[in-house]
Amino acid sequence: MNDWQRKSPLDWQGYVDKQVKVAAAEEHEYEGWVLTVDPVSANIVLASFSESEKVVISVVSGHAIQEVQILKEADEEMKQRLSRIFAPEESKPYSPEELEQRKRAPYGPEECSSSNEIILSRVQSLIQGYFEKQL
Repeated sequence: MNDWQRKSPLDWQGYVDKQVKVAAAEEHEYEGWVLTVDPVSANIVLASFSESEKVVISVVSGHAIQEVQILKEADEEMKQRLSRIFAPEESKPYSPEELEQRKRAPYGPEECSSSNEIILSRVQSLIQGYFEKQL
């Protein structure tokens, strides 16, 4: 087990949203912005941007990592850019008021969804029963 693999998830969290240079086994080097570190395998996920602004994702295996050097921290614009990499295009951030409104119950049976039809019908009937008791 190498030094990188011995770090804790809190240590790895300190690398997120930072531009790093990773020295790996067999003299390979990778450079990019840290998106995340897998807490089980210690794999590091890097994002870099080509001249055409295409995003290039690299995953470096945790067992191969010899050293990770922080080059610079992301500014707010870069943090937003990195957070949008895996966000669906149609998703939009909600305002605090919209979030509060979306949290409020009651939810009806029609708001439920599941790929398991049996579980879906059971949950829907539970919610329906709850509404009938309230009336």
